[in-house]
Amino acid sequence: MSSDSPLLRLALYQPDIPQNTGTMLRLCACLGIAAEIIEPAGFPVSDRAFRRAGMDYLDDVSISRHDSWRKFEEWRASVGSPRLVLTSTRAPVAHTSFNFQPGDIIMVGRESAGVPEEVHAKADARVIVPLRPGMRSINVAVTAAMVLGEALRQLDGFPITSVVNG
Repeated sequence: MSSDSPLLRLALYQPDIPQNTGTMLRLCACLGIAAEIIEPAGFPVSDRAFRRAGMDYLDDVSISRHDSWRKFEEWRASVGSPRLVLTSTRAPVAHTSFNFQPGDIIMVGRESAGVPEEVHAKADARVIVPLRPGMRSINVAVTAAMVLGEALRQLDGFPITSVVNG
């Protein structure tokens, strides 16, 4: 991984709720994580639309848009095929038991439908946020925050801030 590459990337597969996308982009901005948006989305994914929605963190996040899953895969191959780690309610490994690596792309699926089998098949790994029995899933932005938080913890990648120990 080159020194100008982000430690991690968050890929949003065809997001369909703009508020969740805004939350995840703000998370990326605050933590220094690059964002990959795989279209089509359920709403306009333009800088103008994000700014209209009050996304004042837009200048602080690196966002790449991909017209389709195929275009995303072409881009991934062109940059050395970084490992794709899919969050899934069907994953075999808890996010806290997985060993994240610098350069990983952590992907979240659509709020309404997750990701298709083709995407599952291309993932290098799949992780789950463990839930209580009977619970189906948590909000996609919360999932992204939990998984990115664990990955950053493992990689000692949280931005340095002045922290007061009390």
